[in-house]
Amino acid sequence: MVKKLSELAGEGGESGLVSTIRDSATKIWLAGLGAFSKGQEEGGKLFEALVKEGESVQNRASKSAQEAITDARTKATGTWDKLEHVFVERVQRALHSLDVPTKHDIDALSKRVHELTKVADKLSAHLEETQSAAKTTAKKTSTRAHT
Repeated sequence: MVKKLSELAGEGGESGLVSTIRDSATKIWLAGLGAFSKGQEEGGKLFEALVKEGESVQNRASKSAQEAITDARTKATGTWDKLEHVFVERVQRALHSLDVPTKHDIDALSKRVHELTKVADKLSAHLEETQSAAKTTAKKTSTRAHT
């Protein structure tokens, strides 16, 4: 550009140089106005495109975060389940070494006591019937002996 200006200045003198500078300044000004106008026209479109891209990025990031949270929750739950299982096993071993009966043992004993109670009730009822029958027979025998 400087070379071009020097050539023009050499051809027309200072007035040509001033005219060339003025023309160049006018073109620069018009180019700036054109760029400003384009920016205004396409700025809205660019803004909307940026908003859409931002929403897309946010959705992907949110989905990725949710997946990470779900994975972490699953791993934590699995870890707690394993820890609980280990704890239960150790407590059971400790109770067994102390000869503390388990729930299963107590349930089995309870069932056996229930069965024995039924048998005892039947025997008591049978005994009462036998005693009642014996009393009735004894009364009849004593009544016959007196008559």
